[in-house]
Amino acid sequence: MALLTIVAPFLNERDSALEFAAFAKRLGSEVKRLHDLDLELVMVDDGSTDDSIKIYRENLEGQWRIVELSRNFGKEIALFAGIEESRGDYVMMVDADLQHPYDVCMELISTLLADDDLDVVYSIRDDRHKQSMKKAIAGSFFYWMINSKQRFIIPEDAGDFRIMRRPAVDALLRVRDRRRFNKGLYAWTGFRQKGIYYTPDVRSAGATKWSRLSLVALSLEGITSFSAMPLRFVSLCGFVIGTLGMLYGLEIIISTLIFGADVPGFPSIMSAVSVLGGLNLALLGLLGEYVWVSVSEGKDRPLYIVRRLHKSDAKG
Repeated sequence: MALLTIVAPFLNERDSALEFAAFAKRLGSEVKRLHDLDLELVMVDDGSTDDSIKIYRENLEGQWRIVELSRNFGKEIALFAGIEESRGDYVMMVDADLQHPYDVCMELISTLLADDDLDVVYSIRDDRHKQSMKKAIAGSFFYWMINSKQRFIIPEDAGDFRIMRRPAVDALLRVRDRRRFNKGLYAWTGFRQKGIYYTPDVRSAGATKWSRLSLVALSLEGITSFSAMPLRFVSLCGFVIGTLGMLYGLEIIISTLIFGADVPGFPSIMSAVSVLGGLNLALLGLLGEYVWVSVSEGKDRPLYIVRRLHKSDAKG
């Protein structure tokens, strides 16, 4: 019988642990009845400080393993740790906060199994109309920048909620980036993929662990990992400003030769110094981000460290 692995990273999810255990039990019985699949559950504790692990251990049923990381490594790394621990012929990633609806999980599974030519079925959030205009514009600009001049396209609003066949999983595991942006890596590996639109459920309990600052940091991670557009944009600005400066200098020379010497104004000098100084500082900061990515990739550190592995056959 083929095996389906569910990978679910979590961080301080004690309030939703019981509901997730019931969700996993229901999913396991349905995939066995409808698709003749066995189910294993791989949970990844990304440095929780509550008793989430204890609750999961006491309430999960069937085949399950909990990968307890030594500290908080971030969701991108925690998800990779779970995928690396998976053994299934099919691997599906879900969030432990139950925002990924059960019906959509079944739809992802059915869509993949119904088409042997598909390797990946991913989800696309269709609730952008509920976002503020500023957030929607920022999101569109981000995807335009990261997809510009690429040989692959990162689907807009696609997330980690997806199911993959084993060959696609093995290809993803070969990518050992330390500064990971999973949305980009899914697209970079290629394979035949299909998207399904869905509306996420409201969190059953607790609060999101993503702040605006962490979302900005993740976006910057994606840009520096998959796009050179910011560097090209700053280079273009420098070229334009340099050209305008040369034209302005030529205009001053001609004006001086024709009308005589003129005392240059202090405001114009300060404006030029401020603009050029600001651009230089911005470029140095941008270069620093790219250099830091390169330095991080050059370090020979493991992606994560496992403190303990909990298994269903060692429940007691």
